[in-house]
Amino acid sequence: MNWRDLITIKITDYCGLSVEVGVLFLAIMVLGVATWALCRYRGRKLPEWSVVEADVQLGGIGKVKIRPSFEDIQVAHRAWVELVTRKAALPFDKEYDVISEIYNSWYALFQEMRNLARTIPAEKVRRSKDTQELVRLLVSALNEGLRPHLTQWQANFRHWYEEALKKSVDKSPQEIQRSYPRYQELVESLIEVNKQLVDYAEVLRQIAHGHEIK
Repeated sequence: MNWRDLITIKITDYCGLSVEVGVLFLAIMVLGVATWALCRYRGRKLPEWSVVEADVQLGGIGKVKIRPSFEDIQVAHRAWVELVTRKAALPFDKEYDVISEIYNSWYALFQEMRNLARTIPAEKVRRSKDTQELVRLLVSALNEGLRPHLTQWQANFRHWYEEALKKSVDKSPQEIQRSYPRYQELVESLIEVNKQLVDYAEVLRQIAHGHEIK
């Protein structure tokens, strides 16, 4: 059989069937299997829903457009979980929420989001504009979204609150915090940041899970 032959079928002397395949046929088969496996692999890495566009208000991040890689999706998922499992991304409840606990939640979130940004290899950030955009989304949320409110309000409120707790042992934390001289102004700012965090968490969910933004 010539090596250029793909396949040769012969009937033997005893009415049997002999099938011989050539080198080219085997090469085509190997190439076909390799192509199929590569397509399946890439299909898992780059799903059809991966492009996400949004206008993020938190920290003035603005327009975001990301086609995330598999690794980007994992980071976005972890960031989303950090948000939705804390008070940070829940609407502020004036009746029951305690402001100092909200700030504790923000502080813990700040640390986790910073750690997530650190897990992304610098080499990947340099070669992928989409990963650069994800890093901007994570870092700007901290520096431009949370930090301004915390800088303006947290230290002053905590100092006042600790002193007020000592003087009002018969009152609930919620009752005490309402006596803060600038309570209404602080709460308005807190509610606005919380609202932006809720929307921000939704964007991360889109990147991680691929659903359309509502």
